[in-house]
Amino acid sequence: MLKQHLQFKLSQKLSPQQIQLMKLIQLPTQAFEQRLKQELEENPALETGKDEIETDQDEFDDLYDNETDSESISAEDINIDEYLSDDEVPDYRTQASNYSQDDEEKHVPYAAGISFNQYLLNQLNTAYLDEEEWSIANFLVGSVDESGYIRRPLEDIMDDLAFTQNVYTDEKTIEKVLRIVQSLDPAGVGARSLEECLLIQLKRKEATASIELAIELLEKSFEQFSKKHYQRLIQKHNITEEQLKDAITEIERLNPKPGGSYSGNNRIAEHVVPDYTIRIVEGELELSLNGRNAPELHVSREYSNMLEGYKHSKEKSKSQKDTVMFIKQKLDSAKWFIDAIRQRQQTLFVTMNEIMHYQKEYFLTGDERNLRPMILKDIADAIDMDVSTVSRVANSKYVDTPYGTKLIKDFFSESMKNEQGEDVSTREIKKILEMVITDEPKKKPYTDDKLAKILKEKGYPIARRTVAKYREQLDIPVARLRKEI
Repeated sequence: MLKQHLQFKLSQKLSPQQIQLMKLIQLPTQAFEQRLKQELEENPALETGKDEIETDQDEFDDLYDNETDSESISAEDINIDEYLSDDEVPDYRTQASNYSQDDEEKHVPYAAGISFNQYLLNQLNTAYLDEEEWSIANFLVGSVDESGYIRRPLEDIMDDLAFTQNVYTDEKTIEKVLRIVQSLDPAGVGARSLEECLLIQLKRKEATASIELAIELLEKSFEQFSKKHYQRLIQKHNITEEQLKDAITEIERLNPKPGGSYSGNNRIAEHVVPDYTIRIVEGELELSLNGRNAPELHVSREYSNMLEGYKHSKEKSKSQKDTVMFIKQKLDSAKWFIDAIRQRQQTLFVTMNEIMHYQKEYFLTGDERNLRPMILKDIADAIDMDVSTVSRVANSKYVDTPYGTKLIKDFFSESMKNEQGEDVSTREIKKILEMVITDEPKKKPYTDDKLAKILKEKGYPIARRTVAKYREQLDIPVARLRKEI
């Protein structure tokens, strides 16, 4: 059983090495690879590969003869045997997913990479702009918010250009440059309102009868459309219910927040690499840690030989002693890093393994109604670790399941009592709420009061305000806006 070496009390002062270990645990796979690359570049005593060198820490210390107060990490700080016995081969060693640079990856997008604003500026490099237009375009891009909109009046932008950029222009010129910004991808970026955002996207599409009607509805009857006054729209535009339905379908395909795909630190989407994989093999769950989290590392043979040479040399000058102090510091750091990575691997695997078994019914079925109420403390107590350690794993890691790639923290939820007095997950209640709304009559959606009554009939007595809160968390609009023709 993993000993309780990560359960640091708040009253204790963490050592720099402990803090670094916590940071390593928090890193997801891609960020961990960057950290590993950085360490390999900075420490020549650390090498990749299977060349295992057993380095005797006592020999290192004997070389010093207590001549210096080195700030290097001591053996006591880094001895992995304190919490992992040598005869235990962790499951992650035999179940890690082998990885090579040539492996093809197919995973869901995840926010990372260059900033959204930089992405827009890169596109502007292909536009033909004079110096003044470039300054205006650069300023407009800087004014785009995380949803992809420019919400400030052109008059205010004109004043700011004059005061902060020494660019004296007029609204007509700004409007002209704004059209260039609005021609960038994603479609709809740089819009000043939802109406303009949707129209920009529609006008980029190939013209059809439905597209043209959709444009007409937004340009001439946007308020009535947004309030879903369908009968008035049919009469005003002299169209059939089927024509209106087709136009609405075109509008519903548009993106009301063109910057939303790049949200999460405002960054361009790249592919997330799952830190774990869960598979069902002959009716049993099988967990593996992504092999990229288990690199082969060893202490440099060359650096070890340099120490050995110093040990057998007859003369030991001050410069030699300074050199050996540097070498020892690098070797100590390499040994600590290797041990820290092993501890990270063990922590990641043990934590996810407990989560998998705690939520076994969900992982076997994929039905969110089978998610048990689970808080961080449940897992921390089971594996004898600190809650903060479990939190670091849960908040930043992804698991590839038979039902898609999931963020681990999404498996955690508080509990509520049902009518039988049993604890049920709030995730379960949200899933049932979502299913009720999916099955509601589209022409007369359920109000929050009605939803509360239906949930009570199903054995979940929750208040109307709680229903409203869960509905908002699920990004489901109020009944009036869910109405369809």
